[in-house]
Amino acid sequence: MASVTKHLQQKIRNRARHGKKHPKGQVKGDINVTPLVDVVLVLLIIFMVVTPMISGGVQVDLPRTANHSKKPDDGKDIIISVTTDKSVYIAGKRLASYKDVGKIIEDEKRRFPEKTVFVKGDSRTTYGAVRDVMEQLNKTGIEDVMLGTEEIKGGPPGTAPAAK
Repeated sequence: MASVTKHLQQKIRNRARHGKKHPKGQVKGDINVTPLVDVVLVLLIIFMVVTPMISGGVQVDLPRTANHSKKPDDGKDIIISVTTDKSVYIAGKRLASYKDVGKIIEDEKRRFPEKTVFVKGDSRTTYGAVRDVMEQLNKTGIEDVMLGTEEIKGGPPGTAPAAK
C-alpha cells in the first residue's frame, strides 16, 4: 500500500514539474490569453484616438460664457450649426436654406422624440442668422432648445480671456 501511495505521489510531482503531457495529435485545451490581451489593448488605443475626432455638427467657434453648464455628448442631440457665412447644417449636412430647418427637425423629432435640439452658432456670425434658425424651430413647436457655448477659462471672474 505504501509503495502505491509513493508511486502516485511521484506521478503527481512529475506532472507538476513538467506539465500535463498531451499525446501527439490531441488538441490542447488551455487558452493562450496573451494574444487576446494584445488585440484588446490595440482596439482600446484605436477607440481612444478616434473617439475625440467624432463630433456632431460642423466645427464652429462657440461664444464664451462664464456660467457654462456642461452636458456630456450622449449622441441623443439633434445638432444644428450656424457658421460665419450663415450656412446652416444639421448633423453635418448643409441645408439649402435656413427655412428647411423646421421641416427636417419636425421629421427627426417625430422619429426620435427623446432627442433634444442643440444649436451651435458661431460667435462671428450675425445674431440674425441664429435668430432665423430659432424662429423656424419655434414655428414647428420645438420649445426645448439648447444653445452651445464654451466656458471662459482662466483669469478672474467677469473678465474675458485675451483674444487669440
